Amino acid sequence: MDISYELITLDPAAGTPVLATDELSPSAVAALRDLLDQGESPNTVRSYRSAMRYWAAWFSLRYGRRLELPLPVTVVLQFIVDHGQRQDDAGRLLHDLPEPVDAALVAAGHKAALGAPTLSTLTHRVSVLSKIHQLQGLENPCVDGRVRELTARLRRGYARRGAAQPHAKPALTREPLQALLDTCDDSLAGLRDRALLLFAFSSGGRRRSEVTAATLDNTRPAPRSPGQPSARDEPAFVHLMGVSKSNQSGRTRADSHKPVVGQAALALQAWLDAWRAHHTARGLPPPEGAIFRRIRKSNSGGTIAEPLTPQAVRAIVQARAALAGLDASGFSAHSLRSGFVTEAAAQNIPMPETMALTGHRSPASVIGYFRQGEVLGLRAARLMEENNAEPPEPKKQR
Repeated sequence: MDISYELITLDPAAGTPVLATDELSPSAVAALRDLLDQGESPNTVRSYRSAMRYWAAWFSLRYGRRLELPLPVTVVLQFIVDHGQRQDDAGRLLHDLPEPVDAALVAAGHKAALGAPTLSTLTHRVSVLSKIHQLQGLENPCVDGRVRELTARLRRGYARRGAAQPHAKPALTREPLQALLDTCDDSLAGLRDRALLLFAFSSGGRRRSEVTAATLDNTRPAPRSPGQPSARDEPAFVHLMGVSKSNQSGRTRADSHKPVVGQAALALQAWLDAWRAHHTARGLPPPEGAIFRRIRKSNSGGTIAEPLTPQAVRAIVQARAALAGLDASGFSAHSLRSGFVTEAAAQNIPMPETMALTGHRSPASVIGYFRQGEVLGLRAARLMEENNAEPPEPKKQR
């Protein structure tokens, strides 16, 4: 095969600077940074920036100068020693962050409280530093064998002590979720919140960013099948998932279509009807865009305003939990997602069917929830009970 080609040389256009082959121009560096930032979720970008602000603050207090990359391995080791807890001979937990430095970090708003952070916070900050070195093409101190070995042993030390890590927020399974729904009246806020809670739960445990991404364009009435009667009272919707944590490219996949049926569809229809009536009564154009919106107080009972933020979804969950007499601080928006998976396990829904709705790509991410939902029904835990044998299957009729 002949792959010969003619080498062509063109003169640079007038006024265009000639670039060096071994480095990027300042404008290219800025463009590269924008491309990388815009390809990450906003939550990830915020967590990276927060972690690096902490690194800069800690470094300036410990070393008396401004943070500059790449960092030496010894600095990363010192960071882990400062923040990781260990036991002394008397069994007391220690860490090497000096008290004045600790207090200064809290006073500057880089820490919420004095003392060692959780293991997950410590390892996240080291991971972020590693990622920043990688993105900037710098020698990465976090892949050094000493750092990896220290991190691995730190994890084992925490595990052997049975160190209490932050527990996940409790799951909003069917019973507590119903308690939240019972607080939703027929006001605009009540109709919206009922629709939001049921949409987030029943469509597969949607994340808060996914809830606020639901629009009238990507959540449409379900088309009727050819054999389905035309006079059907119960509404049904299909929500087309776009960008999500497990689908960063936003490409349509086989599991991108999420059903909104039953109580969730009825609640969504009631909210949309109220929204349309609200606009009609005020001479406004038909609703469009984001489905779940802020309700501003007014003399007429409320005004439907701008789209909700992801943080507002958490606030709604906690507000409804408080109205239901539950510990509001114990719940978050993620409680709807964990509650969906846990409830599916409790009702013996097959794991593949659950994963098709949640969008989980790996069973390992789901199995923990399934075990929580099934744990009280495990027959192996009742070996001393009467009638624990599995009943025989009924014989098929010939």
